[in-house]
Amino acid sequence: MPPRMRLLFATMNVTLFVIAALPIYRELSQRNDIWWTPVTMLVPLAEAGDRVQIYLRREPLAAVLQTGHLRMGEGDGAGVVAASDIGLRFNNWDRVRGGHIVLLLTCAAMCGVTAVVFLLVVTGRLAYRGEVTR
Repeated sequence: MPPRMRLLFATMNVTLFVIAALPIYRELSQRNDIWWTPVTMLVPLAEAGDRVQIYLRREPLAAVLQTGHLRMGEGDGAGVVAASDIGLRFNNWDRVRGGHIVLLLTCAAMCGVTAVVFLLVVTGRLAYRGEVTR
């Protein structure tokens, strides 16, 4: 294979490898808490009943709050904890995980293919032999 063609194919393979590797890098370098509900948007206990149930000594937290048995120390005294004092954060990673796995596997396969072709081009295994006339 002529050196110019080898350089062209090697450059194309490196470019395709980088394009396929970018989504993988982006996924692996994200912050860990990106899928959690923001602190400013805490879900009240009453609205979260369909997604989570919290128990305190085998009793639902809502029932414990209504009876007034739960208290919190504040400075010199203790106050009763109300349901409005409790907010919940949810980890929504499970809701987006499936779509990301397909994309990442596709990109990983493309990285592998381009790496193999790059090695074949660089080592000269794809030799140009010209046309043979019979």
